[in-house]
Amino acid sequence: MISRLPFLQMKADKEDFSVDNAELENLDAAGRVAWAWERFGEGLVMSTSFGLQSAVMLHLVNQVSMDIPIIFVDTGYLFPETYEYAETLPTCLGIKPRTYSAGFSSSVQEARFGKLWEQGEDAMQKYNLINKVEPMQRALKEMAATAWLAGLRRKQSSGRAERSFIERQNGVCKIYPILDWDDRTTYEYLPANDLPYHPLEGKG
Repeated sequence: MISRLPFLQMKADKEDFSVDNAELENLDAAGRVAWAWERFGEGLVMSTSFGLQSAVMLHLVNQVSMDIPIIFVDTGYLFPETYEYAETLPTCLGIKPRTYSAGFSSSVQEARFGKLWEQGEDAMQKYNLINKVEPMQRALKEMAATAWLAGLRRKQSSGRAERSFIERQNGVCKIYPILDWDDRTTYEYLPANDLPYHPLEGKG
């Protein structure tokens, strides 16, 4: 229910992962995925948004194991080009992501709440909780996930600059294999591995 959504916010748990982070620091991205797979096994999942750089993480994970479940949270508000990419990229890689979305459609949301993203910070938080947080937590619960691979990078924002390679959020370990990659490394990975760019790449 909507009234309960604020309690679903993803918060980092306080835990000392200094030894694990030191080990992950000395591995390359593929090695970090392999480390996570060895450590967590069937409890490991990956999330993807099919955004501009999603092919990198999908390829890295696919090279380690095709048994790692891939979660795609469809907000219902993605660009048409992203939906196109969400169809072509899985075919290219031979993967089958599991799609999760909010409990009701975007049209129902707008009928009930209006366009939340135009109504200020609190409304935007509700939008994120409805369309991103709740579906993701539902996916993690249904899959009995104990660890979650994500493509976050330090270079993406100042708020991520101090992130570590592994942390725990709401009881689930979250691992960032490409955390230390810069834009150039990420961009050059695609042609080096015969991966297609997102249709919006280079369009601003």
